[in-house]
Amino acid sequence: MARETILVVEDEEDLLELARYNLVREGYQVIAVGTGEEALEAARTRQPDVVLLDLMLPGINGLDVCRLLKNDARTRHTPVIMVTARGEDADVVLGLELGADDYVIKPFSPRVLVARVRVALRRADNEVEEDGAVLRRGGLVIDPGRHEVTVDGAEVELTHTQFLILQLLARRPGWVFGRQQILETARGDDYLATERSVDVHIVALRRKLGDEGDRIETVRGVGYRFRE
Repeated sequence: MARETILVVEDEEDLLELARYNLVREGYQVIAVGTGEEALEAARTRQPDVVLLDLMLPGINGLDVCRLLKNDARTRHTPVIMVTARGEDADVVLGLELGADDYVIKPFSPRVLVARVRVALRRADNEVEEDGAVLRRGGLVIDPGRHEVTVDGAEVELTHTQFLILQLLARRPGWVFGRQQILETARGDDYLATERSVDVHIVALRRKLGDEGDRIETVRGVGYRFRE
């Protein structure tokens, strides 16, 4: 049985080998490259199931690679996990807004890296939600079957994680969801992450949804809710 293919993009040879070794040990096929140009070529021709993308690359940097992948119909839906040594909010927010699905901070634990890949693959496999009912909340329409969100008729481009968070909140207006509950629903109960990542996605969601984004309210000390 064929296993999933992971494209690892990393210019530091020791980190590239660390990621490759641990992913192969878990049974994945691995394509390893060291530049942004090689990453784009491999993603477009080999069609990997997940891309592990370092942000600091020679030539085309990781953010530009992410932007190009998400603007290409051939690779638009391929999950991208950013790998960054900086971990600054601005880098993380920009990467998520460009369409990245997740991020890992260097130095990373191999177990964490494998867990992130596993979750990204599971989410991609289960992209169509069991409850396929279209949600209408004012000018906001969420169509799980089409995996599509529109505001006043205009399509809004969301990452898979942002889509799941919005769907969770909008399905039960007025209900308060804690950050950990959102993590477990959008990522799976074995996902290893901090609750800060939820806040990052909420910021991006509000911005992308415009006025409708104001309906996502912060409940101080608890989490978030969708205003009725």
